[in-house]
Amino acid sequence: MATPSQHDLRNDFRELLKTDQCYYTASTFDPMSARIAADLGFEVGILGGSVASLQVLAAPDFALITLSEFTEQATRIGRVARLPIIADADHGYGNALNVIRTITELERAGVAALTIEDTLLPAKYGHKSTDLIPLEEAVGKLRAALDARIDPAMCIIARTNAGQLSTEETIERVKAYEAEGVDGICMVGIRDFEHLEQISQHISVPLMLIAYDTPELRDRERLAKNGVRIVVNGHAAYFAAIKATYDCLREQRGIAEGTLNASELSTRYSTLEENRAWASKYMDVQE
Repeated sequence: MATPSQHDLRNDFRELLKTDQCYYTASTFDPMSARIAADLGFEVGILGGSVASLQVLAAPDFALITLSEFTEQATRIGRVARLPIIADADHGYGNALNVIRTITELERAGVAALTIEDTLLPAKYGHKSTDLIPLEEAVGKLRAALDARIDPAMCIIARTNAGQLSTEETIERVKAYEAEGVDGICMVGIRDFEHLEQISQHISVPLMLIAYDTPELRDRERLAKNGVRIVVNGHAAYFAAIKATYDCLREQRGIAEGTLNASELSTRYSTLEENRAWASKYMDVQE
């Protein structure tokens, strides 16, 4: 079966956003997972920043992966993908000028959509890794992203952390991002449907939620009625792959079955703990 063109996949994604349905993403962290997801009927995949960092560097989600490393992985996936891929482009890898470069590279990589978030990344000295940049700076970065885009079919989605802001502050941000002309709004930190509905009534563009399978947000029909078109419920497939690899190699060595689950294995074999120690020692950064 021929691989669809990048432009066709981007138009496919836009058609998803126009429907009245809510779609769950497949975690597509390499070419094989992208092909599997398409074969199983997933409508859309996502290359998460956290799993890209683990897959490419065996490093935690501390904004350590570079744009070139992330783009290389996105290109490998885009070369074979038969479903639209969303790229989690974090903060755009810097300021507004860096965002321009990010848009250029990821558009060439073939992604159908990407998210740019308003988090202060990488974490600054004495700050939390979840701190947000000023609204004016975030709007400037999104304006740069929209101006840098060549193919208008590629979607640019603004992301913010509703868990770090009051509801009023979140509404102010998402309304400003929508006014700038983004194709959708992505939010993390939505607690429940009451929280979602307080915000969604102020937005007319499609919504994307990073939900992590929150029990209070599992009603797909209700999500759709609130304008949610895309939901990311984590990256279980990636962590299952880590667990399967560990168990296979462990059995080959004749080692008794361990008690570590997939999340614990990813922590054990990444540089999470030492990076936490370095951040605390050199940057006074606390999570």
